[in-house]
Amino acid sequence: MGLVIVTGGSRGLGFECAKELAAIGHQIVLVAKDKARLEESAKHLGAAYRAVDLEDLDASKTAFEEILESFGTPEIVILAHGVMSAKMSKTLKTDNTEWRRVMAINLDSVFSALNILAAPMAEARAGRVVIFSACLGRMSGPGNAGGLAPYRVSKAGVNALVRNLAHETGLGARGFLVDAVCPNHSRTDMGGPDAPLSAAEGALTAIWLATRAFDVNGVSDEEKVTGVLWEEMKVVPW
Repeated sequence: MGLVIVTGGSRGLGFECAKELAAIGHQIVLVAKDKARLEESAKHLGAAYRAVDLEDLDASKTAFEEILESFGTPEIVILAHGVMSAKMSKTLKTDNTEWRRVMAINLDSVFSALNILAAPMAEARAGRVVIFSACLGRMSGPGNAGGLAPYRVSKAGVNALVRNLAHETGLGARGFLVDAVCPNHSRTDMGGPDAPLSAAEGALTAIWLATRAFDVNGVSDEEKVTGVLWEEMKVVPW
């Protein structure tokens, strides 16, 4: 089993992904902001960790570079960190500070992680990147009627970034996979205690993407498609 790096790994969806992958023998490195909680989660999993505020892009770049130097090229990267925008953050009611906060954490730091961590994976023609996005970032289907502008736009940017990188790296034909996942409304710090799914249930599709059998010449989407948005182990339209 290989190296797995999980951002947002101290709690919620990231922790559930790390726990399941640790259970099958992977070496885990957790990345998160809250050092005390991160230490506790890492101890529970027998994992390594690196505390960093992903809103700070320079610090993020340094942290990811140090992880590569210390642990080598990962086999799996799961980007599960993120923030919700303020309740009344409509396009015309959002200030610069709120816009930049959400974009920095939800989109810019995803670019930074890919730019540093995924580069050697793509060069080695091996590895899988799974990024937690959101169905609120879709351009079609339910849930795109406006509101929560920074969050929706940041997640639409994540979806576009995934699609673009997948095309740049051969759509799986070169051995490197990158996918976005919609976890649905899960009981996390962001989702709240009344969400219908547990964090473990919300993490299932990401864990499956990190471990699924893949064959670019396969028959079904589930075995041959990458560079898309997944929900409940099925491709959903952008």
